[in-house]
Amino acid sequence: MFDQLSDRLNAIFSRLTGRGKLSESDVNEALREVRVALLEADVSLAAAKQFVNGVKEKAIGENVLESLTPAQTIVKIVHDDLVELLGGAQARLQFSDAPPSVIMLVGLQGSGKTTQAGKLALRLKEQGRRTLLVAADVYRPAAIAQLQTLGKQIDLPVFEEGAGDPVKIARDGVNEAKRLGLSTVIVDTAGRLEIDDALMVELEKIKAAVNPKEILFVADAMTGQAATQVAKGFNDRLGITGVVLTKMDGDTRGGAALSIFKETGAPIKFVGVGEKLSALEPFYPDRLAQRILGMGDVLTLIEKTQSLYTEEQAKKLEQKLQKNSFTLDDFLEQMRQMKKIGSMADIMKMIPGLSRALPKDFDIPEKEVKRVEAIISSMTRAERRNPSILNGSRRKRIAFGSGTAVSDVNKLIKNFEGAQKMMKQLGGMKGGKRPRLPAGAFR
Repeated sequence: MFDQLSDRLNAIFSRLTGRGKLSESDVNEALREVRVALLEADVSLAAAKQFVNGVKEKAIGENVLESLTPAQTIVKIVHDDLVELLGGAQARLQFSDAPPSVIMLVGLQGSGKTTQAGKLALRLKEQGRRTLLVAADVYRPAAIAQLQTLGKQIDLPVFEEGAGDPVKIARDGVNEAKRLGLSTVIVDTAGRLEIDDALMVELEKIKAAVNPKEILFVADAMTGQAATQVAKGFNDRLGITGVVLTKMDGDTRGGAALSIFKETGAPIKFVGVGEKLSALEPFYPDRLAQRILGMGDVLTLIEKTQSLYTEEQAKKLEQKLQKNSFTLDDFLEQMRQMKKIGSMADIMKMIPGLSRALPKDFDIPEKEVKRVEAIISSMTRAERRNPSILNGSRRKRIAFGSGTAVSDVNKLIKNFEGAQKMMKQLGGMKGGKRPRLPAGAFR
């Protein structure tokens, strides 16, 4: 997501940087291009216009053109205004002083409310808050069964009364949560193919019956600017407190994320980044702005990495690096762990500098990872620990056993040796040495 917008903005700012001293006409020309780039990314006209005017006012009004690095200063202004456009600071869930806290999910049919209810309940469970899922969508076939299946997967209770009155079901669900001593209730409400008065009246009655602390609008990011208009409709009737954008990992232009706060005043609180129930992440405006501008996202990368490794695992890996005992077994394990974070392309884009340096089509396909697994699995324990013993006959045997070519085995060994050198340099960072990437490390 945002790749096209990111490419356009980086190209615009690269031209500014190349000019050195800037004139007011240079800034005006660049900002006209920025406005076009935002509109092509499906950002609403009002949001794009306000954004460009704000950047222009700051760039011209603060004597930026007289500074030593006007282009860099303008990029900083764009970054700061992007953060504001996306909602400013991270918006967290609010909870009631007296439990249970009620979270009401609303949105059109097909936006993914039921799935997001399961994802959110799992996230709250991991934070120590047990949740009751309430099935108040009595119109969509299999909606109740879907929520029950999700509840079983994450080991949380689901309250349902069949195809009854949604308002009564929501109220009874909250009472059940009180009886069970649960801290949170998530009400999965019905949707329609489009906004209609009957839907809104029902949702207004549910809101009055359960007094939710949060009303989260669930929107499909793939629908772009249309999601913004729908969010405005829900906000006008219900007063939404936040937004959950689904399918943020898809091939979307990102207009919904860049417009929805401007149009509704409701911040994006979570984004869905995959189909797994664990694929729900808090939304950080500053981190997304950095990624759009090609600055990387180190904090998210660190958090993702920390979620994979225990402190003991991290210490063991550090000891291996210091002793230069990083083996092919370790190499395979690291590849498997990295797969859990996401694609290699997504990981590299989080590292400052690499996002701009990498080719657009850079990635390590799933089949490549499987090929590496097959090759390493076809080696003996001694060969995995000491690849230097891999002569020609051994490599032929490994290629035959893994169903690959000798050239594939040779390529793996070369990549491993490059990674080993890099790991050795990383291990030496404690001594104040600055690591240098080995030639061809990313080939």
